[in-house]
Amino acid sequence: MRPHLSLDVRNVLQSVAFYEKVFGVHPQKQTAAYAKFDLHEPALNFSLVASTGTISAVDHLGVEVDSTEEITAWKERLQEKGILEKVEDNIACCFARQDKLWFTDPDGNAWEVFTVHEQLEVTGPLKNTGCCVPKRNDASAPATCAA
Repeated sequence: MRPHLSLDVRNVLQSVAFYEKVFGVHPQKQTAAYAKFDLHEPALNFSLVASTGTISAVDHLGVEVDSTEEITAWKERLQEKGILEKVEDNIACCFARQDKLWFTDPDGNAWEVFTVHEQLEVTGPLKNTGCCVPKRNDASAPATCAA
């Protein structure tokens, strides 16, 4: 099984350049209004579609990896490409203790790469778990954390 994710974006060429940095590969297919990344690691059929007005809106997107070694490899790549925004080590968030890396795409979508060290007991509402998703109102605004 491999999930498919398609995002509406303002500028396909700009988004392709960004996601080439993130995933380290070129798209399998590309036009001025469409691009498709056929990813094996992470396993994802990922496409970008030129928006006809509306940009995709999600809380955030993520890639879960199996080890701290994979977090280290992602961290090095994202730092090298100049897109790593935030590092969270051994943080309790979303009822789990985990390591996380954060970056934001050109359309303001927050992404996390994370590994879970242990599941924690579910106690109270999610807003009380210490989670902090970097948010941007638009691609040029500074990142802030959601409450």
